[in-house]
Amino acid sequence: MGDPFPDFAARVVRWQRRRGRRDLPWQQGRDPYRVWLSEIMLQQTQVSAVRDYYARFLQRFTDLQALAAAEEDEVLALWSGLGYYTRARRLHQCARLLVQQHGGVFPRTAAELARLPGIGRSTAAAIAAFCFHERAAILDGNVRRVLTRALGFAHDLTLARHTQALWQCAQTLLPQAPAQMPAYTQGLMDLGAAVCTPRQPACARCPLQTLCAAHRAGDPERYPVQRRRATPVRQALWLLHATDAQDRVWLVQRPATGIWARLYCLPVFESPQALAAACPQAGAQQALRHPPIRHALTHRRLELHVVSIAAPGRAPPWPQEAAGAWFARCAWDKLALPAPVRKFLEETARTIAACQ
Repeated sequence: MGDPFPDFAARVVRWQRRRGRRDLPWQQGRDPYRVWLSEIMLQQTQVSAVRDYYARFLQRFTDLQALAAAEEDEVLALWSGLGYYTRARRLHQCARLLVQQHGGVFPRTAAELARLPGIGRSTAAAIAAFCFHERAAILDGNVRRVLTRALGFAHDLTLARHTQALWQCAQTLLPQAPAQMPAYTQGLMDLGAAVCTPRQPACARCPLQTLCAAHRAGDPERYPVQRRRATPVRQALWLLHATDAQDRVWLVQRPATGIWARLYCLPVFESPQALAAACPQAGAQQALRHPPIRHALTHRRLELHVVSIAAPGRAPPWPQEAAGAWFARCAWDKLALPAPVRKFLEETARTIAACQ
């Protein structure tokens, strides 16, 4: 396939050097560890949310060896609130594998990087392009939008053959000079984030405006085409918020699979009947039932019903519950907690403190 736009890459590179982002913390140098960390954090997450997490992570895990030597619970605790916790677990696995099997050195090609845990094709290409100037195409969500609009690529990307065809187009558009790969790759990311946005794209500020098929057709929001979108599953869960006389909260570690895997959490039940059967006090009249908390995950829409009880003594909230432990407020920061649970606990603690 020939290059449909011979100056496509040149336009992106020029624009990035004049208008693109150059103040992101992970842009200072080309250390593969820092680029890798930022790319994993940025998967399905906005830059504004990642900045603080990135800084805290680097402060604690200054290099690959420090991350590999850490316990998984500590890694998850620092990740807590960023979501998509599988990323954190695979990040940790990847760090250990790199230290144990690669001497603490990152592979230099996208093909080798993509074989590591948690590093998919696009992330591998980004690391290789930024750090090693490899001519490797990325295709994250923002770049997919830029390319489909510019090319007028109207094929359904839920079908693998069409996604593969777009990958081939992305490879064709790469600059010939490897030294331009960092600016080109960053430029595509910046265009997708700030100019070629999902809604109301700023076409007048886009360096690709005169090339763009979607702009000429007057319908850029038509792209990318993804016809078979999965409908999020709605799920209601009941959570037990038990406190003891010292205002400690009973928390359990979730199973290794399923929602909030391996995170610490309030005990979770599938129904109010299951909660009352396990802990009769939670079904009693004096139990406090909080307004539902709505929380969106990628493929689920959760409705969380929290029931608060005061547990007597130091025993578990119900006789059969022995897998958890009481945790004081000062310990919560060291635990990996689901974002809605952490928010609930902190708001409840502040309310209690204000009433005392």
